Amino acid sequence: MDAHSRGRADEIDPADQWVLNPQTGNYELRLDRSAEQPAAPSRPHGSSAPTTASGRGTATDAPVKDTATEAPVPGQRRRRVPEQTRGGRQTATSRRRPKQGASRKKKALLWTGGTMALVLVGGATGAYLLYNKLDGNIHVVDPVGVESKGFRKGEAFNVLIIGTDKRTGAGNGGYGDANSPGHADTTILFHVSKDRTNATALSIPRDLMTTIPECQSRQPDGKILTIPGQQKARFNVSLGQDGRDPGCTMRTVKELTGLDVDHFMMVDFNAVKELTTAVGGVKVCVEKPVDDPKSHLKLPAGESLIEGEQALAFVRTRSSFGNKSDLDRIKVQQQFLGSMIRQMKSDETLTSPTKLLDLAEAATKALTVDKGIGSLSKLQDLAKELSGIDTKNIAFATLPVIDNPDEPKPVTVVPHPTQAPQLFAALQSDTSLTEVKKKEQDAKNAQSQAQAALLKGERSTAADVRVDVYNGSGIQGAAQSTLSWLQNEEGVLRSTNKSNAPEKAAKTTLTYAPNQADQARKLADLMGLPATALKPGTQDAGVREPMTLVLGADFKGAGVPVTGPAKAPDVEKVAADQQVCAK
Repeated sequence: MDAHSRGRADEIDPADQWVLNPQTGNYELRLDRSAEQPAAPSRPHGSSAPTTASGRGTATDAPVKDTATEAPVPGQRRRRVPEQTRGGRQTATSRRRPKQGASRKKKALLWTGGTMALVLVGGATGAYLLYNKLDGNIHVVDPVGVESKGFRKGEAFNVLIIGTDKRTGAGNGGYGDANSPGHADTTILFHVSKDRTNATALSIPRDLMTTIPECQSRQPDGKILTIPGQQKARFNVSLGQDGRDPGCTMRTVKELTGLDVDHFMMVDFNAVKELTTAVGGVKVCVEKPVDDPKSHLKLPAGESLIEGEQALAFVRTRSSFGNKSDLDRIKVQQQFLGSMIRQMKSDETLTSPTKLLDLAEAATKALTVDKGIGSLSKLQDLAKELSGIDTKNIAFATLPVIDNPDEPKPVTVVPHPTQAPQLFAALQSDTSLTEVKKKEQDAKNAQSQAQAALLKGERSTAADVRVDVYNGSGIQGAAQSTLSWLQNEEGVLRSTNKSNAPEKAAKTTLTYAPNQADQARKLADLMGLPATALKPGTQDAGVREPMTLVLGADFKGAGVPVTGPAKAPDVEKVAADQQVCAK
């Protein structure tokens, strides 16, 4: 059976074949009898199906009586009998084309079966979110002080994805730290735009030195423990260390980025193994052969299909790619997650009820979440919020960092002094890193403005701008950091640091003469100044006379636009729809 026909009866979407039985209260699969799709008989306890070379079970060819009147309830998995076998894959003679378009259920299914794969936890629950039996799989933690709220229309939201290094689950004794209580080994802040058209998955390095604020943590016995904050601590100890729970990691991310973290999802090593197996493997690509004795990863050059232990080895290896650092491991993980998204959104996954149910069970068993999304119905709400996002508008990015200057031989990193604040400002202002339509429109607007400027004779460049910078923000070093950014990154060489302003200023202002209007527009463009910040004078300035820039309390950092960025910052990123080979 080809991918487009798998799981369909008379061109009916399998997501729409599950209906409520009012007598039992369960959702049951009801296929059209006319489709004549017999189900495989139930296997006796202890029996096993024949296996292929890959070790996966296959259905027998023995026909069975159609039992359309006995619709199976969730948990009763019945495989349809293959009519032919081609290269180990089940096929059928029927090749009906699916209907065009998608129902709301299908859209939710597309999302949960695809995009949330980037967090290694949320894929493929779609139409099965209503299964009461899956609800009990989810482990719920109620962080102290975290508001359990839903998803408000017209508001952006942020979900923190935490992958821990805790040695739980069969076969995981050799991974991670033997004594780890479960530190934040892999962390992704998933920002969803207010119009639900795009999302950014921001990876936070585990070896980032940052401030961990004081937090209250609910202990397993129910007691609430107050844990002191730490200055210059590794980010990964924001979880697990000294009894910190995910709520402490949420507060640490807010302290770092300035963004409210609405929800969290946490998983361990088993999530990668179980989900990749349930989806039938994930395609990855490497530029050269890999034989890593530490992670036991062995792959030929080019594409490979990996799952289970091999998939976990792929996302955990450090020795095989780049400069063998955690930062290069993050890139590999992002490439893997993008591929997993594409696999989960493929027809062979979305049109297979059995595969989707396997994914649903694997995902819910792997999840630990906050109370706000701690049930299948609430996860369904999340799926609906995300269902319209195209993979091309999901950007993977890593927090820009530099080597820790406090270490003679740096092994940790700190946020990049200009790029990190710019990226945080982009997320705070809900600026997309990939939104295609917005970028196209921005380009057209910029071209129109440039043409209009040429017609008016406005030819100022950054090199033409003359400006004196005063610090009225109350932030130590603000004028000097702005001067360095203007000169070194924007080419405004005729700029001068005039130290502190006579008094503190509530707002940033740029004062200029009438004959400096073109310079003022150029500088306002570079700095993201609003029109209200521009203060024109009445008399023309001398040829070498500079404008006056006073940084106010609204100053957020050198290179960070006061009004929020009008375009995405220039950081390394990759869209989820792109195939990238690990180097």
